[in-house]
Amino acid sequence: MPDGTTSAAQARPTPRVIALANQKGGVGKTTTTINLGTALAAIGKRVLIIDNDPQGNASTGLGISQSDRGIGIYDLLFGDSRLEEVTVPTDVPNLSLVTASVELSGAEVELVNVERREYRLKDALARSHGGYDYILIDCPPALGLLTLNALAAADAVLVPLQCEFYALEGLSHLVRTIERVKRAFNPALDIQGVVLTMFDRRNNLSDMVAADVRGFFGDKVFETVIPRNVRVSEAPSHGKPVLLYDYRSAGAQAYIHLAGEVLKRERKRQLAYG
Repeated sequence: MPDGTTSAAQARPTPRVIALANQKGGVGKTTTTINLGTALAAIGKRVLIIDNDPQGNASTGLGISQSDRGIGIYDLLFGDSRLEEVTVPTDVPNLSLVTASVELSGAEVELVNVERREYRLKDALARSHGGYDYILIDCPPALGLLTLNALAAADAVLVPLQCEFYALEGLSHLVRTIERVKRAFNPALDIQGVVLTMFDRRNNLSDMVAADVRGFFGDKVFETVIPRNVRVSEAPSHGKPVLLYDYRSAGAQAYIHLAGEVLKRERKRQLAYG
């Protein structure tokens, strides 16, 4: 008779792991992680967000206070804890979180001499039986060992890109890094897509940047653009995703559309690769 535990483990889905990365700060990376995760959870997907940024903004934006964070991602990278042991629930049904705390601030230095330093997060996820559909990793605004761990663990990278003058310059740097990571650590890594953020329709520069990015990346760029929206900016101070803070706002609706595009691309990928 087959072992029930083994059968249950086999029945769990293999999560799609997506790293949200851009070496430039202030591009909407954390905001996109939180709100894309919330939108996916709202339609019944089981989602885990990993706050892999020492600033801990994803934890703050989901209403988890410093005193309630424990050691979270730090213990996954340096301890023996399983993912399930460092995961906390959020106010969003189907959405869980691995928090970042102050201990993570020294992780870049500490990782240098650790065995399998580039694969610590990948190894931790491999030990998990969480049963998630999607794992979204919020990366710090740097291409150091924390981001490298996320890219080595991920199936794909989603790049939030602010509509500003230097956008393409920074993006080309990130693309070169992704190619190096593919060659050295993760041959299966792919660019899930580029999402244009902080788009201001009153500003011709936003249109120019969007046109340049679409010309360079083609259909890798999502049709959905995230507008510059005051409700999106206000939501983190209330510890809520904008979808909970103001569902009707333009920013919330944009993230709902983005989630739909992500799922559409996932269906195409699954049909293509079986």
